[in-house]
Amino acid sequence: MRESLRRLASEEVMQPPRRAGRRRCAVELIDGETLELDVQRKAKGGELLDLVCQHLGVDERDYFGLQHAERGDPRVWVDLNRRLSKTFKNSPWEVRLAVKFYPPEPADLAEDITRDQLMYAVRRDLIEGRLSCSLVTHALLGSYLLQAELGDAECEVTGSQMLRHRVAPPRALSKELEEKINDLYAMNKGQNPAEAVLNYLENAKKLPLYGAELHCARDADDVDLVIGVCAGGISIYRDGLLMNRFPWAKLTKISYNKKCYTLKLRPSEFDEFETSLSFRLPATRACKKLWRCSVEHHMFFRRAEAVTVEKVRLFPRLGSRRLSCRRTLRQLRADATDQRTQITA
Repeated sequence: MRESLRRLASEEVMQPPRRAGRRRCAVELIDGETLELDVQRKAKGGELLDLVCQHLGVDERDYFGLQHAERGDPRVWVDLNRRLSKTFKNSPWEVRLAVKFYPPEPADLAEDITRDQLMYAVRRDLIEGRLSCSLVTHALLGSYLLQAELGDAECEVTGSQMLRHRVAPPRALSKELEEKINDLYAMNKGQNPAEAVLNYLENAKKLPLYGAELHCARDADDVDLVIGVCAGGISIYRDGLLMNRFPWAKLTKISYNKKCYTLKLRPSEFDEFETSLSFRLPATRACKKLWRCSVEHHMFFRRAEAVTVEKVRLFPRLGSRRLSCRRTLRQLRADATDQRTQITA
């Protein structure tokens, strides 16, 4: 007993002293690897995101965000403008890097490294069941993924190798799918990794739920629905089928009150007044999450610049309506154009 106590005491002495005012963060990257970082205790979410992107060499950081688990929900976005110490209590702080705003045209991205991360994000969506596709599309995407990671095919890829590279969800991987992937993989010979990644994304962007953040809700008739928010606007699904699609230009207002989420639609040429559609969410927290997701997507893809939502005096509850959007898509493209101009000059 005494010997064990002496050993523990000596180990404590040998361990390096913990730097005051710093916290350890465990970040799950999009490709499945884990990155551990030390950050200041007073650091904000945006500073941690910048550190992760800097480690990966990603400059187009505004497409990305950090997720954490909260009250049983594993996909809560970290507020980039809030101190991490107010979000996390226990150490290490565990977060997950994810693509928050999926670009509608992956070819418009300025850097190959951003497209690589986007490909891994789509792969993770397929593996975790947020995105579905046919067997033929699985085979096509899997062949481009193998081309990007392994280069030209020298021999057939086995099922265990496909599982290791996560070319498709394990439940969907069959002998037929393996054969189709190998046939298409052989046809990709000569493509460099950047070309294979772009071909992967050009096919992935055609999937109905590409880049959509899904939220469960009910309509006025108490029918279960799924509300999807993406670059093009807001879509309503029932039993996996698209019921309605509302482009951003069609929407005039997005609001919520407790569990009620409301969309106001611009009147058409045959309507005299605006139309309102209301949906019921399971809880106020879920409703607020959907509202925030909708407003942030509208801001990123439609507005010229990000808007700061100020805290409303005398109403402290409204102070939580901060938005984690630092630059919009237009600002990103303008900055990229300016950089190209400076290089050519």
